[in-house]
Amino acid sequence: MAALGRVSQALLKSTSGQTRRQLSATAADHGQAIKTWKILTFVVALPAVAVCKVNMDLKEQQHSHEQPEFVPYSHLRIRSKRFPWGDGNKSLFHNAHLNALPDGYEGHDD
Repeated sequence: MAALGRVSQALLKSTSGQTRRQLSATAADHGQAIKTWKILTFVVALPAVAVCKVNMDLKEQQHSHEQPEFVPYSHLRIRSKRFPWGDGNKSLFHNAHLNALPDGYEGHDD
């Protein structure tokens, strides 16, 4: 343990003549960093969010809101046990327009 102390003291003495690098930034560096991030926010981030919003609106306009055709496949919509909520036939996040029940969509007499 003493040898480790001597080695560390020798290393400290050898670097004491050199200027040591500061580990913390100066106040001027902080101001420049704040300015950089502010510019990036307004020039890059906010326009990117706006472009994503416009893209989402355009995709939503093209999206078809028609109900998919019901095909009674035997391997889909199997209810071996009732759900513990509601009437026991609908899943927790049931959407009457998109999610079919085992015998077809709700409200349709097909």
